[in-house]
Amino acid sequence: MFEERRIALAGAMEERGDWPTDSPWVRAAVDAVPRHSFAPDTLWRWDGDAYVAVSRATEPERWAAEVYGGPSDPAVTQVGDGRATSSLSCQSVVVDMLDSLMPEPGHRVLELGTGTGWNAALLARRAGPGQVTSVEADPGLAATARTRLEAAGAGVTVITGDGRLGHAPGGPYDRVESTYAVETVPWEWVAQTRPGGRIVTPWGRMGHVALTVAADGLSATGWVQGLALFMPARDAPARLGWQEVRGHAPAEEEGTHTLDVTRLADPHLLFALRVLLPDVEVVFGDRDGPVAWVHDGRSSWATLTASGSGSASGPGAAFQGGPRRLLEEIGTAVARWEHHDRPDLYDFGMTRTPDSQYVWSHDSDTGPRWATVAGPAQPVG
Repeated sequence: MFEERRIALAGAMEERGDWPTDSPWVRAAVDAVPRHSFAPDTLWRWDGDAYVAVSRATEPERWAAEVYGGPSDPAVTQVGDGRATSSLSCQSVVVDMLDSLMPEPGHRVLELGTGTGWNAALLARRAGPGQVTSVEADPGLAATARTRLEAAGAGVTVITGDGRLGHAPGGPYDRVESTYAVETVPWEWVAQTRPGGRIVTPWGRMGHVALTVAADGLSATGWVQGLALFMPARDAPARLGWQEVRGHAPAEEEGTHTLDVTRLADPHLLFALRVLLPDVEVVFGDRDGPVAWVHDGRSSWATLTASGSGSASGPGAAFQGGPRRLLEEIGTAVARWEHHDRPDLYDFGMTRTPDSQYVWSHDSDTGPRWATVAGPAQPVG
């Protein structure tokens, strides 16, 4: 049952080109460390309204299907207050981030966010026994992962603690990887990485970056690597979902717009909007024509549709509510993106110093940059 599903998932990744040709060790590690051996006996499936438990004991086929879904399908392993709080991340993203990390045999590796322990086991397969330290904030998850890793003979040290602080006693590290998203890269991660070492982490709701620590240890900089989507740190401020922000009250403002709504499905533009409007989330869909749902996770929202004829370009209908006018903000951000020659997501990078963090495009020294440590991104330099 498991082997057939493992083979099918590997084949699907092959068809999509997800296996990194420059890092053949990644596929070898995934083949050697079964994903299902790190999955708990109860997984959680979203049925459209809530998470529903899937038991290995009573629904083994469905449980296996959750573990080995498609390349972009995570398996939710923990739910709290109706929200997913831990998962076996989708295999394609795990692979992509390991490829971005570039660990070598003998490297000392720090992982933040042990979760089930599967990613730590993959890292240990590459770096070697005794070379990987993993930090997990949840004592229960840490204990279970520790048991699984010991059973697998991975030789990983699991620490229960706050991942933001890293784990200084085990440093300096050659590689640091976070399996949860952060808005600001903790300086502790940089300080605990040797000069020339590499840090890979998801950044906020979209994109993961790979930073290299400078020779003097006083900064880390690098490029966006892809569109990894990971859960935020457990203590990250809670964001409301679209329906919670939208509510049921009538729109406060109705009008038209001239944006091409279909452009909001472009991942490169979406990443630029993530840089320029860090707290704004855009979801694109097709409901009797292109539509975009926009909200700030707190109190403001907008719905943008294409023209009544169904064409991609405006004028389309716009509905807004809350204290902000997100349609205007989106329009201004799109204009700024165009002004900077429409950089794609791989044209963006990040730099972290002891007292600042900023995202830049095209060139870390001469390109436009936006501060991202406190509040909305602001042009700097």
